[in-house]
Amino acid sequence: MLGNGPLFIGSEIYRRSRFGSKHPLAIPRVSAVIDLTRALGWLPDEIYIDSPQATPEELARFHDPVYIAALMQAEAEGAATPEARARHHIGANGNPVFREVFRRPATACGASITAGRLLAGAPRGTIYSPAGGTHHGRPDRASGFCYFNDPVLGMLAMLDGGVRRIYYVDLDAHHGDGVEDAFVDDARVLTLSVHEAGRWPRTGAAEDRAGGLARNLPVPAGFNDSELDYLVDQVVLPLGRAFAPEAVVVQCGADALADDPMSRLGLSNGALWRAVARLAGLAPRLLVLGGGGYNPWSVARCWAGVWATLAGRAVPEGLPAPAEAVLRGLWWHRFPNRPLPEHWLTTLADPPRDGPVRPEVARVAELALAP
Repeated sequence: MLGNGPLFIGSEIYRRSRFGSKHPLAIPRVSAVIDLTRALGWLPDEIYIDSPQATPEELARFHDPVYIAALMQAEAEGAATPEARARHHIGANGNPVFREVFRRPATACGASITAGRLLAGAPRGTIYSPAGGTHHGRPDRASGFCYFNDPVLGMLAMLDGGVRRIYYVDLDAHHGDGVEDAFVDDARVLTLSVHEAGRWPRTGAAEDRAGGLARNLPVPAGFNDSELDYLVDQVVLPLGRAFAPEAVVVQCGADALADDPMSRLGLSNGALWRAVARLAGLAPRLLVLGGGGYNPWSVARCWAGVWATLAGRAVPEGLPAPAEAVLRGLWWHRFPNRPLPEHWLTTLADPPRDGPVRPEVARVAELALAP
């Protein structure tokens, strides 16, 4: 099955689950991507995998069993204890208690673990899990809307299955701190994060090498398509080739896009699609995850285009009526009754956002390549 074409892992849990009415993640994301790709005829049943829910034992490969139990208790009781709030940040710091507070992140982890095992067991293959990418999760606490760390669990599944070198590339607007720290002492994993300088969690300085096993590319506000292309050419691909990975994992958060409210970066979705396409050639195994993204229209369009990139589908200039209907059916509390930009509803591809490669971008490239 794996190796004959890319596989897509999803779940219906994301359709009915909500973080809360005003939370940044209280928007349709994964369900919108599934609906949009199906409306375009790009997601036949034979390449779709319904994600299992990771078991507590599987989650304990990285996470503290006491924390796992606290999250399960919070879901069962509908609230976190004061101890869980203080120790594990459950129900605190932007990590609310909601109806599926254990099951939903455990399902995203089940997808990444499944993908990791499938990829480890095959000589080559590509798997896409847009629900993944929760890169801030810590072993014993929630962080940055991330209750577990599915990228770490997926990569551990690959390593446990015999994969010897993994190149993790994080394109989210926020630094992939949880993943970097998880592999700080593991020479089998090289992590690289492109993120907005100075944005939460305010880590990932250009000089931060995590003991030599990480590279960080903090970029300025207004980061444009030409600058991402430049970093991919000058840093991301050369470092990957030198590392010679057997698998590549890409965290493809959509919050670096110009239409996202949670960063000041200025990318079009086409720049992310090009980066994914080029990274796909670095290793025989590829796992692509989602991540941040807080505008439902830009997330759905971006991640549907990521799937088109992986599956070799041509992105149409205008959307057919069924796909357009999916986008017109989305909602966002920030736009309750305001008119939407027409291209959010009728196209997948953003207009290009090219520009100059500024000196500060060239400088972070220089620092990342320095011995």
